[in-house]
Amino acid sequence: MNTIEQQLWDYIDGNLDDSSKKAIEEKIESDARIKSLHEELIKLNSVFGELDLDEPSMSFNRNVMENIASSPAPLAMKTKVDKKIIYCIGGFFVISLLALLGYVFYNANFEMPKLDLKVNLDLNLEKYITPTAIFAFLFADLVIGLIFLDQFLRKKVAQK
Repeated sequence: MNTIEQQLWDYIDGNLDDSSKKAIEEKIESDARIKSLHEELIKLNSVFGELDLDEPSMSFNRNVMENIASSPAPLAMKTKVDKKIIYCIGGFFVISLLALLGYVFYNANFEMPKLDLKVNLDLNLEKYITPTAIFAFLFADLVIGLIFLDQFLRKKVAQK
């Protein structure tokens, strides 16, 4: 449908603003082809208006729903894959990993450097364990304990 037809349909339906409406009216008056197309569309619109719409029967919805309910549910589509393909793909990856591991071991240098471990185990626990840290730890334990007790009691109530 070209734009002039669309504009004529909008004009016939009354969907245009005043400026567009005046422009279409001028086109209809000035061009004979547009005028004949306008008359054809008016006749077509009147024919459409005279048509009676068929309504489905009162039990149409119920019949359709019963028909859908009685039809078997579609099964999931199952595709059969040959197990040889799966084994070949898995074998390829296993062989690739073994080849890579063999290459790494072949080129690896197994010399271990001497480790000089000097560990200072002089810990000053008074610096880390302060009364504030102990109270914070006990408060967190108390909150966790109350949450656990709440869940435990809710389960007991739900079971009854």
